[in-house]
Amino acid sequence: GKTPLKVWLLRHGRTAYHREQRYQGLRDIPLSPEGEAELRQADFAPETVWVSPLCRARRTAEILFPSARQVVVEDLREMDFGAFEGRNYAEMEHDPDYRAWVDSGCEGRCPGGESRTEFCDRVCGAMEHLLEDTLERNEGCLTVVAHGGVLMAFMERFALPERGYFDWNAPCGGGYVLDWEKDLWQSGRKLRLLREVRYTKGGSTC
Repeated sequence: GKTPLKVWLLRHGRTAYHREQRYQGLRDIPLSPEGEAELRQADFAPETVWVSPLCRARRTAEILFPSARQVVVEDLREMDFGAFEGRNYAEMEHDPDYRAWVDSGCEGRCPGGESRTEFCDRVCGAMEHLLEDTLERNEGCLTVVAHGGVLMAFMERFALPERGYFDWNAPCGGGYVLDWEKDLWQSGRKLRLLREVRYTKGGSTC
């Protein structure tokens, strides 16, 4: 029989861009000293952690799971915000491209970047592949450390209860634990949310 599978989806710690509210996207921004200091080792120790290629996710995984082997999955990188990367709302509020994108509900394609549909399809394809692989190997745990957008894309498509994309905004160093149940997965490609978790000291938010 199948081992019950738990899925841990976690967001990286804070960077200087969070404080400045800048779009990070594919920029390889490191954790800030405060972001690094507030993370703490997780309360479980998976053998393998699947990570985004960006250093903020890899360093977070190193702190949370010091003994784990990291496997980089290119398609778990953050959304490509194109021309908006490195900038914040205040710098772009009069930029017609940015206004048009915000007015589209952030659905349209960022100039030089991805649309939300392209991004979600990329992330969800990679996650589905990881899930199927983990089930095939009959392992009881799939642990992923990636980005806020990656968690939103996955949870919007696969999580029960169903919520919208922006309703799954996990804090830095936090995320979700989900339960894979055969019937739910086979009938509707859904996983059940068990709980939210956070691996920071104290409770400061992002």
